[in-house]
Amino acid sequence: MHAHLKAGDDVTDCVGLLISILVRYPQVASINFDPWEHILRFNFICSQVLNEDEFEEFKILLLNSIQTYNYLEKKDAILVEISHQVYEDLTLIEIRRDVGTLVQEEIALVVAVFNQFMGGNLVSDLNEAIIEEELIVQEEIIEHMLESVRASVEDKPLYAFREEGKVLVFNK
Repeated sequence: MHAHLKAGDDVTDCVGLLISILVRYPQVASINFDPWEHILRFNFICSQVLNEDEFEEFKILLLNSIQTYNYLEKKDAILVEISHQVYEDLTLIEIRRDVGTLVQEEIALVVAVFNQFMGGNLVSDLNEAIIEEELIVQEEIIEHMLESVRASVEDKPLYAFREEGKVLVFNK
């Protein structure tokens, strides 16, 4: 997975954050940044329909995991919302999370919970060409850019997703 930038592109820390999250976590289908509310929306795709009971079980597991992590880190998340929509044979799951209290380790936890619960039904764009060292670098970049984005005054909503091995970022 590679991000291609055109010459002269203005890559803000926020754009870099979205790119790094998609490169590091191929399980994240897309990600949105709302600059006015300072919220990230992570979107995941499950290749099967989750009924209401299954979704509630997953939602409780994920919320408990996030709350436990934040309790151990002595933090309080301002916003954690989980919702889903079913489209034909797919379930789209969205997590809304405030940037102010989000850290890279929590993103890793969320992805691990998705992997544990969904298993092979979690749609992922795995790229075996990425080596372990690059993943560690991406995690460091994510943490650094989260800190930078907290203090930023970005004024454009951003939407990032992957397509054919590339990460694409648009402002809307």
